[in-house]
Amino acid sequence: MLQVINYPHPALRHQSKPVRRVDKTLRQMIAKMFELMYEHRGVGLAANQVNLPLQLFIANISGERDSGEELVMINPVIQSPKGTSEAEEGCLSIPGVYGQVVRPEQVHVMAYDLSGNKFDRVVDGMLARVIQHEFDHLQGVLFPDRMSEAAKRAIGDELEAFELEYDNLLRQDEGLSAEAVAKRLAELEAEYC
Repeated sequence: MLQVINYPHPALRHQSKPVRRVDKTLRQMIAKMFELMYEHRGVGLAANQVNLPLQLFIANISGERDSGEELVMINPVIQSPKGTSEAEEGCLSIPGVYGQVVRPEQVHVMAYDLSGNKFDRVVDGMLARVIQHEFDHLQGVLFPDRMSEAAKRAIGDELEAFELEYDNLLRQDEGLSAEAVAKRLAELEAEYC
């Protein structure tokens, strides 16, 4: 059963692998990802954030079901960054924590949807930011990694609270250990990558 995992869960630092197969189960997982994204009031959600090691993410910058454009991006590639833009970002895996992040204002994105159709578009503004944020997740990069050192220090106590909470959970559930998570991710990679 999928759920949004919180920092510092090891899957959030896992480098995702390209998806080689789309089946009914993967389609159901992506549908569940949309449910979770809307439930948590997000505008994007990467596979890593639900403990999946796959190069895919979803997005809908409206943040509302039945509104805006729902995107499924499988095996995305980002290139041709242009301009710079600084804005506040947050993350469903680090709830309640926000910080200023500088990113390119415009990028060229190529990916595939669930039907194998190619998404090939130059995007800018909020959609470009969301796509870059979710793409970072697939590389094991979190938004605080992109913040200035001073800005990171400002949220240090909040991140430490998440780390302490995870340590407490780890004592209660061996399935959260780095080794157990790596084993589970490897099994999923063998099935889909």
